[in-house]
Amino acid sequence: MQHHAFVIEAGEEEGIAVAQVWAEKELGIKAEKNPDVVVMRYGLLSVEDARRVSELAAGAAFTGEHKVVIISATRTYHEAQNALLKLFEEPPKGAYLFLIMPTLGGLLPTLRSRVQELKNIEYRIKNIEISGHAEEFIKASKEKRSAMIKKLTSGKDEEERRELRDEAISVVNGIEAAAYAVMRGNDGSQTSVISALLSDIAVLRGHLYDRSAPVRMILEHLSLVIPKGLI
Repeated sequence: MQHHAFVIEAGEEEGIAVAQVWAEKELGIKAEKNPDVVVMRYGLLSVEDARRVSELAAGAAFTGEHKVVIISATRTYHEAQNALLKLFEEPPKGAYLFLIMPTLGGLLPTLRSRVQELKNIEYRIKNIEISGHAEEFIKASKEKRSAMIKKLTSGKDEEERRELRDEAISVVNGIEAAAYAVMRGNDGSQTSVISALLSDIAVLRGHLYDRSAPVRMILEHLSLVIPKGLI
Protein backbone atom coordinates (compact mmCIF):
# COMPACT_ATOMS: atom_id res chain seq x y z
CA MET A 1 0.00 0.00 0.00
CA GLN A 2 1.46 3.35 -1.03
CA HIS A 3 1.67 6.10 1.55
CA HIS A 4 0.03 9.43 0.76
CA ALA A 5 1.41 11.63 3.58
CA PHE A 6 5.06 12.25 4.33
CA VAL A 7 7.39 14.39 6.44
CA ILE A 8 10.89 15.34 5.37
CA GLU A 9 13.57 16.61 7.76
CA ALA A 10 15.59 18.99 5.61
CA GLY A 11 16.16 22.58 4.62
CA GLU A 12 13.52 24.20 2.47
CA GLU A 13 15.02 23.82 -0.99
CA GLU A 14 16.43 20.36 -0.44
CA GLY A 15 13.20 19.09 1.10
CA ILE A 16 11.12 20.47 -1.76
CA ALA A 17 13.45 18.84 -4.26
CA VAL A 18 13.23 15.49 -2.46
CA ALA A 19 9.41 15.64 -2.61
CA GLN A 20 9.50 16.57 -6.30
CA VAL A 21 11.88 13.74 -7.15
CA TRP A 22 9.61 11.32 -5.25
CA ALA A 23 6.61 12.51 -7.28
CA GLU A 24 8.48 12.08 -10.54
CA LYS A 25 9.80 8.64 -9.62
CA GLU A 26 6.75 7.16 -7.90
CA LEU A 27 3.87 8.90 -9.69
CA GLY A 28 5.44 9.43 -13.08
CA ILE A 29 4.60 13.14 -13.20
CA LYS A 30 6.80 16.09 -14.02
CA ALA A 31 7.18 18.42 -11.06
CA GLU A 32 8.40 21.50 -12.92
CA LYS A 33 5.71 23.92 -14.14
CA ASN A 34 2.99 21.46 -13.21
CA PRO A 35 -0.17 23.00 -11.70
CA ASP A 36 -0.78 19.74 -9.85
CA VAL A 37 2.51 20.03 -7.93
CA VAL A 38 1.94 22.87 -5.48
CA VAL A 39 4.65 24.26 -3.21
CA MET A 40 3.66 26.34 -0.17
CA ARG A 41 6.43 28.04 1.80
CA TYR A 42 6.03 29.35 5.36
CA GLY A 43 8.28 30.68 8.07
CA LEU A 44 5.84 29.92 10.88
CA LEU A 45 2.88 27.74 9.88
CA SER A 46 -0.29 29.06 11.54
CA VAL A 47 -3.75 27.55 11.94
CA GLU A 48 -4.99 29.77 9.11
CA ASP A 49 -2.16 28.50 6.89
CA ALA A 50 -3.05 24.90 7.76
CA ARG A 51 -6.67 25.51 6.78
CA ARG A 52 -5.53 27.00 3.49
CA VAL A 53 -3.43 23.88 2.87
CA SER A 54 -6.45 21.67 3.54
CA GLU A 55 -8.62 23.68 1.15
CA LEU A 56 -6.02 23.52 -1.59
CA ALA A 57 -5.46 19.77 -1.13
CA ALA A 58 -9.18 19.14 -1.42
CA GLY A 59 -9.34 20.57 -4.94
CA ALA A 60 -9.30 18.25 -7.92
CA ALA A 61 -6.18 17.77 -10.02
CA PHE A 62 -5.99 19.90 -13.16
CA THR A 63 -4.24 17.60 -15.61
CA GLY A 64 -4.16 14.06 -14.24
CA GLU A 65 -5.11 11.71 -11.44
CA HIS A 66 -2.62 12.96 -8.88
CA LYS A 67 -2.09 16.15 -6.94
CA VAL A 68 1.05 16.84 -4.89
CA VAL A 69 1.00 19.42 -2.12
CA ILE A 70 4.38 20.33 -0.62
CA ILE A 71 4.37 22.41 2.58
CA SER A 72 7.68 23.81 3.79
CA ALA A 73 7.78 25.48 7.22
CA THR A 74 10.61 26.58 9.46
CA ARG A 75 8.33 26.13 12.48
CA THR A 76 4.71 25.14 13.04
CA TYR A 77 2.29 26.01 15.82
CA HIS A 78 0.95 22.94 17.62
CA GLU A 79 -2.53 24.18 16.80
CA ALA A 80 -1.59 24.20 13.11
CA GLN A 81 -0.37 20.61 13.35
CA ASN A 82 -3.64 19.61 15.00
CA ALA A 83 -5.49 21.31 12.15
CA LEU A 84 -3.61 19.10 9.69
CA LEU A 85 -4.34 15.81 11.48
CA LYS A 86 -7.45 14.83 9.55
CA LEU A 87 -5.94 15.89 6.23
CA PHE A 88 -2.79 13.81 6.78
CA GLU A 89 -4.74 10.86 8.15
CA GLU A 90 -7.14 10.74 5.20
CA PRO A 91 -5.78 12.74 2.25
CA PRO A 92 -8.28 13.45 -0.54
CA LYS A 93 -8.33 10.86 -3.33
CA GLY A 94 -5.27 11.22 -5.52
CA ALA A 95 -3.57 13.73 -3.19
CA TYR A 96 -0.04 13.29 -1.86
CA LEU A 97 1.13 15.50 1.00
CA PHE A 98 4.62 16.46 2.09
CA LEU A 99 5.50 18.48 5.20
CA ILE A 100 9.09 19.74 5.25
CA MET A 101 10.70 20.98 8.45
CA PRO A 102 14.37 21.63 9.34
CA THR A 103 13.95 19.37 12.38
CA LEU A 104 11.21 16.95 13.35
CA GLY A 105 11.80 17.44 17.06
CA GLY A 106 8.74 19.68 17.32
CA LEU A 107 6.44 17.33 15.42
CA LEU A 108 3.49 16.23 17.56
CA PRO A 109 3.27 12.44 18.13
CA THR A 110 -0.32 12.48 16.86
CA LEU A 111 0.81 13.92 13.51
CA ARG A 112 3.97 11.82 13.31
CA SER A 113 1.87 8.67 13.65
CA ARG A 114 -0.04 9.62 10.50
CA VAL A 115 2.93 10.16 8.21
CA GLN A 116 5.92 8.37 6.81
CA GLU A 117 9.32 10.02 7.09
CA LEU A 118 10.91 10.26 3.66
CA LYS A 119 14.68 10.23 3.76
CA ASN A 120 15.82 7.55 1.33
CA ILE A 121 18.89 8.87 -0.44
CA GLU A 122 17.56 7.80 -3.87
CA TYR A 123 15.04 10.65 -3.65
CA ARG A 124 17.68 13.33 -3.10
CA ILE A 125 17.97 15.76 -5.93
CA LYS A 126 20.19 14.85 -8.84
CA ASN A 127 21.74 18.27 -9.35
CA ILE A 128 21.87 20.12 -6.07
CA GLU A 129 22.56 23.83 -6.16
CA ILE A 130 25.30 24.81 -3.75
CA SER A 131 25.51 28.49 -2.81
CA GLY A 132 28.66 30.45 -3.52
CA HIS A 133 29.23 30.98 0.20
CA ALA A 134 28.97 27.24 0.84
CA GLU A 135 31.35 26.38 -2.00
CA GLU A 136 33.85 28.97 -0.77
CA PHE A 137 33.61 27.60 2.78
CA ILE A 138 34.13 23.99 1.68
CA LYS A 139 37.13 24.79 -0.53
CA ALA A 140 38.76 27.21 1.95
CA SER A 141 41.69 26.46 4.21
CA LYS A 142 40.99 26.13 7.93
CA GLU A 143 42.40 29.63 8.46
CA LYS A 144 40.09 31.15 5.85
CA ARG A 145 37.15 29.21 7.25
CA SER A 146 37.86 30.72 10.64
CA ALA A 147 37.76 34.20 9.11
CA MET A 148 34.45 33.40 7.39
CA ILE A 149 33.00 32.08 10.66
CA LYS A 150 34.05 35.24 12.47
CA LYS A 151 32.30 37.35 9.82
CA LEU A 152 29.14 35.23 9.96
CA THR A 153 28.90 35.61 13.73
CA SER A 154 29.68 39.31 14.14
CA GLY A 155 26.29 40.91 13.60
CA LYS A 156 25.89 44.28 15.28
CA ASP A 157 22.11 44.13 15.77
CA GLU A 158 19.25 41.65 15.62
CA GLU A 159 18.50 42.26 11.93
CA GLU A 160 22.11 41.79 10.87
CA ARG A 161 22.47 38.70 13.06
CA ARG A 162 19.35 37.22 11.44
CA GLU A 163 20.71 37.89 7.95
CA LEU A 164 24.05 36.33 8.86
CA ARG A 165 22.29 33.32 10.42
CA ASP A 166 20.41 32.84 7.13
CA GLU A 167 23.74 32.93 5.32
CA ALA A 168 25.14 30.39 7.79
CA ILE A 169 22.15 28.14 7.12
CA SER A 170 22.91 28.43 3.41
CA VAL A 171 26.46 27.28 4.10
CA VAL A 172 25.26 24.29 6.13
CA ASN A 173 22.73 23.39 3.41
CA GLY A 174 25.49 23.56 0.80
CA ILE A 175 27.77 21.30 2.82
CA GLU A 176 24.92 18.80 3.16
CA ALA A 177 24.12 19.01 -0.55
CA ALA A 178 27.76 18.37 -1.48
CA ALA A 179 27.88 15.42 0.92
CA TYR A 180 24.82 13.85 -0.68
CA ALA A 181 26.32 14.36 -4.13
CA VAL A 182 29.47 12.53 -3.04
CA MET A 183 27.41 9.77 -1.42
CA ARG A 184 25.52 9.12 -4.66
CA GLY A 185 28.70 8.69 -6.70
CA ASN A 186 30.76 7.14 -3.95
CA ASP A 187 32.76 3.98 -4.55
CA GLY A 188 32.42 3.07 -0.89
CA SER A 189 35.75 4.44 0.33
CA GLN A 190 34.22 7.51 1.99
CA THR A 191 30.85 6.12 3.03
CA SER A 192 31.51 6.16 6.77
CA VAL A 193 33.00 9.68 6.71
CA ILE A 194 30.16 11.15 4.64
CA SER A 195 27.52 9.33 6.70
CA ALA A 196 29.02 10.78 9.88
CA LEU A 197 29.02 14.27 8.36
CA LEU A 198 25.37 13.97 7.31
CA SER A 199 24.45 12.68 10.76
CA ASP A 200 26.16 15.68 12.38
CA ILE A 201 24.35 18.09 10.07
CA ALA A 202 20.98 16.48 10.84
CA VAL A 203 21.55 17.16 14.54
CA LEU A 204 23.02 20.64 14.13
CA ARG A 205 20.45 21.92 11.64
CA GLY A 206 17.65 22.15 14.19
CA HIS A 207 19.71 24.41 16.44
CA LEU A 208 20.46 26.84 13.60
CA TYR A 209 16.87 28.05 13.49
CA ASP A 210 16.83 29.19 17.12
CA ARG A 211 17.26 32.92 17.74
CA SER A 212 20.08 32.14 20.18
CA ALA A 213 21.66 29.57 17.86
CA PRO A 214 25.33 28.78 18.62
CA VAL A 215 26.25 29.53 15.01
CA ARG A 216 29.97 29.86 15.72
CA MET A 217 30.18 26.47 17.44
CA ILE A 218 28.17 24.78 14.67
CA LEU A 219 30.31 26.18 11.86
CA GLU A 220 33.54 25.52 13.74
CA HIS A 221 32.53 21.89 14.21
CA LEU A 222 31.68 21.47 10.53
CA SER A 223 34.93 23.15 9.56
CA LEU A 224 36.79 20.41 11.39
CA VAL A 225 34.83 17.44 10.05
CA ILE A 226 34.43 18.35 6.35
CA PRO A 227 36.47 15.77 4.44
CA LYS A 228 38.95 16.84 1.78
CA GLY A 229 37.69 16.81 -1.77
CA LEU A 230 34.02 17.25 -0.87
CA ILE A 231 33.74 19.47 -3.95
